[in-house]
Amino acid sequence: MFFGSVGGRLFQKLKIPQVVGYIVVGIFLGVSGLLILGKETIVALNPISTIALTLIGFLVGAELKIDIIKKYGKQFVGILLGESITPFFVVSIITGTAAYLFTKDTKTAVSIGLLLGAICAATAPAATTDVLKEYRTKGPLTTTILGIVAMDDAVALILYAVASSIATPLLGGHAVSFLLQLVHIAYDIFGSILLGLAFGFVLSKILFYTMDDDGRVLGFSLGILLLNTGICELLELDSILSSMSIGFYLANFAHKKTRPMFRLVERFTPPIYVLFFVTVGAKLNIWLITPFFAVIALLYVGGRTLGKTIGSKLGARLTNAPVTVRKYLPFCLLSQAGVAIGLSIAAGNDFSDSIGPQIMLIITATTFIVQILGPICVKYGVTKAGEAGLNVTIDDIMKSAKVQDVTINGTPVCSTTSHTIVNDMDTLGTIIRQFSEHENTNYAVRGSDGTLCGQIALEQIKESMHIGDFAEGIPAMDIMETKVITCHPDLPLTEAYKIFSDNDTDAISIVDEHNMPLGILEKYTVDHYLHTRVVELEHKVSSMG
Repeated sequence: MFFGSVGGRLFQKLKIPQVVGYIVVGIFLGVSGLLILGKETIVALNPISTIALTLIGFLVGAELKIDIIKKYGKQFVGILLGESITPFFVVSIITGTAAYLFTKDTKTAVSIGLLLGAICAATAPAATTDVLKEYRTKGPLTTTILGIVAMDDAVALILYAVASSIATPLLGGHAVSFLLQLVHIAYDIFGSILLGLAFGFVLSKILFYTMDDDGRVLGFSLGILLLNTGICELLELDSILSSMSIGFYLANFAHKKTRPMFRLVERFTPPIYVLFFVTVGAKLNIWLITPFFAVIALLYVGGRTLGKTIGSKLGARLTNAPVTVRKYLPFCLLSQAGVAIGLSIAAGNDFSDSIGPQIMLIITATTFIVQILGPICVKYGVTKAGEAGLNVTIDDIMKSAKVQDVTINGTPVCSTTSHTIVNDMDTLGTIIRQFSEHENTNYAVRGSDGTLCGQIALEQIKESMHIGDFAEGIPAMDIMETKVITCHPDLPLTEAYKIFSDNDTDAISIVDEHNMPLGILEKYTVDHYLHTRVVELEHKVSSMG
C-alpha cells in the first residue's frame, strides 16, 4: 500500500493517471519483479480484490439514476450492443486466423477465436472509474462510460456461453446444453440484482435512523456491502452486479437524507483501491510470453481496440449521442481486468486439456497491456471532451482557490486600482458616493505613505451621519477602525474562512508584502463567487447535452 501510494503520486506528477503507478509498482514487487509479493501473498490478498470490486460496483450503481437512464437509455443500449458485439466478431476473426496460421488446426483456431472474442467484450470498471474520480469528470461522456462499464459484463457472459457451447464439441469435449448455460447466466444476473435490491432496501431503512453519526453510517454501509458480497460468494452470484444494485436502490429510492452516505464510503475507498491495483500488477507474469502468444496477444489488443472503436462510434451515431460521446468514448473502453480474467479462468477449467491454459496466458498478457494504456486513454478522452474538473462541489473549489481568484461581477477583489480602497483624507461625502456605486459594505483605507492604515464599514458611516450636516466633511481617518485584520492574495480560501470564523468578522483587508492595500475580501463576496462557479460548471455540463 505504501509503495503503491508512492508510485501513484509519482505518476500523477508525470500527468499520468495514478492507477498506472499502482499497477507498475505491483509488477515491480510481484511475480514479474522482486517477488516481494509472491503467489501465496497474492492469494492471501484476494479478499481485498473482492472488497475493492464491491465498492466500485456500489459507487457505479449510485451514478445510475432513473432520470439519467430515461434520458440516455436508448443511447446506452445502442452503444452497449455495438461496443460489445463488434469486437467479438473482429477479435474472433483476427485471432482465429492467426491461430490457424500457427497451428494448421481449424477446430482449435475457431475455438480460440470464439473464446477470445467473447472475453474481449468486457470492460473493467475499476481502472476506468478510478480515472473519472481522480479527474473529477462530469458530463454526457462520463455518464455514458459509467452506464456502459456497468452493463457490458453481462453481455460478455452471454457471449462466452455461446462461444463455449460451440467450442466444446469442436475440441472433443462433452457439450453442455446452451439452454442450461443461459439459465445459469439468468440466475447469475437476476439473482445478483434481486439480492442487491433487497440489501439496498434494508440499508435504506437502517440509515434513515442513523444519519446523525458518520461512524455508525459507515459501519452499517460497509457491513451490508460485505455481507452482501459474502452471500454472493456462497450462492455463486456476481458481487459487483449485486453491490451495484445496492447503490442503484439507495440513489433512486432511499430518502434524500441518506445520500451523504455515498461520500463517506467514497472517502474510505482510496487505500483499498491502491492495494487492489498493486495486487493486479503483482499477478501479471510478463516472462511467460512466447512468440506465438505475443502475436496473438497483440492481435487481440489491436482487434479489441478496433472493434470497440467501430462499435461504440456506430452505436453513438445511430442513437444520436452527443458529439463528445461519438468522438471520445472509444478511448474510454479499453481497460480489461476482473470479468475478463474470470472468464479466462473459466476457459482454463472448461478446456484444461486443450486451449484453456493458452487462453489464460493470452488474457493475462493483454490485461497487462490494456491496464497500463487504458487509464491513460480514459484521461485523454475525458480531457478532450472538456469534462475533467466539472464534478466539483463548493468545498472542492474552496480548497483549490485563493483570495486573488475571487471576483465580483467579473472584477478581481484585489488589485492596485481596486474600487474598495479609499484614502485617509477622503471625506465622508466622497466615501458615501463610492459606497453607492459599488456593492461592497467595507473599504480599506490607505495612508499618506501608501500603506494600509485602517478599514471602514458601512455601519461606521451610518453612525457618523447622526451628527448632522457637518458629517460629509469628516475625513476617513476620523471614523476608520485602526485594528485591521489582513491577508495576502495567495492565501487559500479555506484559510480565509478560518480567519472570518476565528475573528468573528465578515471583512478582511488584502495587502501585499509591503502592507500596501489591494482591496477588501468580504465573506458575502466569497460565498457569491463560490456559488457562481458551481452554477457555471453545472451550466457547462447541461450545455454538453
